[in-house]
Amino acid sequence: ILGIAGVAGNGQAELMSVISGETRLPTPETIGLDDIAVAHLPPARRRRLGLCCVPEERLGHAAIPGLSLSDNALLTAFHRMRLSRGGWINRSRCESFTDQIIADYAVQCTGRKALASSLSGGNLQKFVVGREILQAPSVLVISQPTWGVDAGAAAAIHDALRKLAQNGAAVLLISQDLDELMLISHNIAAICAGEVSQVYPTRDISAADIGMLMGGRELTSQEKSQHVV
Repeated sequence: ILGIAGVAGNGQAELMSVISGETRLPTPETIGLDDIAVAHLPPARRRRLGLCCVPEERLGHAAIPGLSLSDNALLTAFHRMRLSRGGWINRSRCESFTDQIIADYAVQCTGRKALASSLSGGNLQKFVVGREILQAPSVLVISQPTWGVDAGAAAAIHDALRKLAQNGAAVLLISQDLDELMLISHNIAAICAGEVSQVYPTRDISAADIGMLMGGRELTSQEKSQHVV
């Protein structure tokens, strides 16, 4: 798990957009996924190659408020979970996949037909995270995973990210919550004014160090040794 720290507005949204494929770049080699140049590919093509994403905004970006949970599951999982073929939707597979998300991630709702807008923030976030993780990505990019959710939902999401990493996936975690980053990241960097810092092992860096990185200042060896307890 690689954590990216940063104060809001320093390029996190743009970073997510270019990695997910919502913003494409003219030079394919700018982004590589398992040694494949993907910067010019749209989101669906990147998903086929193993990239799944959880954006910061739940309603309107990660999920459509007026659609059911089953339809929201279809939106990003239609290829990787074989929920459609030749333009036809396999409703039974879609419903089974949605039921699996609800059960595995303890999503409190009235069932697969519930509208996304009817769920609490924490339950919708668990649903969105579950939808992406159950697609077995090789890379998961997730932004502000526990923003505004209760402690129980936050713990469940953290556990899910740890298990995904333990099973061999790479996780890029973009968060403003330093405690969260220090808790579950193996390595950490910071973004400031659109620039990403050097990456450091989390065990070798302190919250004070990260604060300096968030301000755009790289660390000296002496500074790191002073701050690490």
